Amino acid sequence: MGARLAPAQSHGWRIYADFLLSAGHSRIAVAVESSVYWASGTRILRDYLAPRGGTVTELDMRALVPTAVCDELLDNRATALLLLVGNPEPAVSIVKSVRRDRRLAEIMIGAPAGQPEFAEWARLLGDDSAAIPFLRYLPERLGSLGARVETALRERLGEAPSFVAFEGYDTVAVLADVLRSHGADRARTAESWPRVAVEGTRGQIRFSRTPGISVWQWAWTPIHVVDRDPAEPDRFRILHTS
Repeated sequence: MGARLAPAQSHGWRIYADFLLSAGHSRIAVAVESSVYWASGTRILRDYLAPRGGTVTELDMRALVPTAVCDELLDNRATALLLLVGNPEPAVSIVKSVRRDRRLAEIMIGAPAGQPEFAEWARLLGDDSAAIPFLRYLPERLGSLGARVETALRERLGEAPSFVAFEGYDTVAVLADVLRSHGADRARTAESWPRVAVEGTRGQIRFSRTPGISVWQWAWTPIHVVDRDPAEPDRFRILHTS
């Protein structure tokens, strides 16, 4: 039996759906590519929003070019467009098309999977990279270990590390602790998960059994909905807290 650090998709994406409603968005369009992950995300959003009066309209990016998305948004009277597509393409092209269409000046673009987290996003989109909310698995303030790791990663990478880098560090820290304590025996490792207690970059990591999840789960890493600040795209603003 394995263990997982990353929060379940259902947990994070329900938080994002709650953010959409709290921001006044109930008519949601999703630009979606064909994949199990994107299909699951669409289903989570629809199941959460529908009982609360929300609608989710799928825009199949296998059949649409980015410029055609704009007309679809108008036809469906959507107030928010979510990018459930690959990065950088077609995500970047969709953002550029929507931002340049004056008819859609009031529409919110979102990216729950976190594409705007990465420095490449800001380099490719410039000012258009801002004000696109996404899920970020970091606490509001890092503790002492997180701050030290951030400094070391920044020096090595030459840029601010993403939350994925912290997740990677925490994964290695947990595996190292388990191997030190129990060796490489798979059965002993499987039995050890409920006793693991490791200081991670984002808090104390412990595993538990969570309903509906078949593996041991860290429940939960801190989750925020954030965006890049339009006034300073290299800075992230917290918009919603789980």
